[in-house]
Amino acid sequence: MSDLQKYKNKRMKKDPDFWKGYDERFETFKLGVLLKQARVEAGMTQEQIARELKTTKSVISRMENHATDIRLSTLEKFAKAVGRHIEVALV
Repeated sequence: MSDLQKYKNKRMKKDPDFWKGYDERFETFKLGVLLKQARVEAGMTQEQIARELKTTKSVISRMENHATDIRLSTLEKFAKAVGRHIEVALV
């Protein structure tokens, strides 16, 4: 069991409400990490991505740090800008 899982189990016993929505928030966090990682690996700055997407650096920052409610078309444009593509799956 990972340290995170141990912490989660311990904290859940003390405060079950703390973890409500955790899994969903964690997935959006992971998406933001993937976006940032792809940008960095492409050797691009947030400003460069913003120019490609015709938006602002702060929008790109929010995508990487909060990653909530991002339109699929925006994700596709982001992926194209960093030389990647999007794969969508329903599991």
